[in-house]
Amino acid sequence: MRRRHIGLLVFDGVEELDAIGPWEVLSSWTREHPEDGWDVFCMSVHGGPVVGAKALVPGAHHSTETAPQLDVLIHPGGPGTRPMLDDPEHLEWVRNARRDVPLLASVCTGSLVYAAAGLLTGRRATTHWASLNHLAELDPTVITDVRSRFVDDGDLITSAGVSAGIDMALHLVARLAGPDRAREVRRDIQYDPMPPI
Repeated sequence: MRRRHIGLLVFDGVEELDAIGPWEVLSSWTREHPEDGWDVFCMSVHGGPVVGAKALVPGAHHSTETAPQLDVLIHPGGPGTRPMLDDPEHLEWVRNARRDVPLLASVCTGSLVYAAAGLLTGRRATTHWASLNHLAELDPTVITDVRSRFVDDGDLITSAGVSAGIDMALHLVARLAGPDRAREVRRDIQYDPMPPI
């Protein structure tokens, strides 16, 4: 049976925790439980490192051209998504992914890219609280959820800003491998938010 693949896109200006949060969850799961049949990797357009929004330099395992067949695509957000909203090449890549990839997910302003590509028409979605109006401007038919940490709309999952990507990734584990596995991963990474303020 073919191993299934989760591709996490990284790009210049990616919000670091948008990518690293889900990466921590999903790599902890796939490394500790290879028997579940899933792998996760990072990819960039050119296959090399990128410079994040706060100057962290994440690497990539593949380019978007050489990546294995995806079963899940995760598109993070960050200031690097702003130019993507008017980039016909990137938007076409996203549309092609929609045709080929069974499940798409986004973190933060990654959902704005999905909206600009026409993927959120008439669908429930969310994004970073400061970008909810922008999401509605890009596509007024989007049913914006202003309260949820993430919105699962079947074959498309969007999450709110930054740290919400961790919640979304744990939800992905629950969807793909069951709630017990997701609880196990959550315990392994000691994710139990108790803000001091």
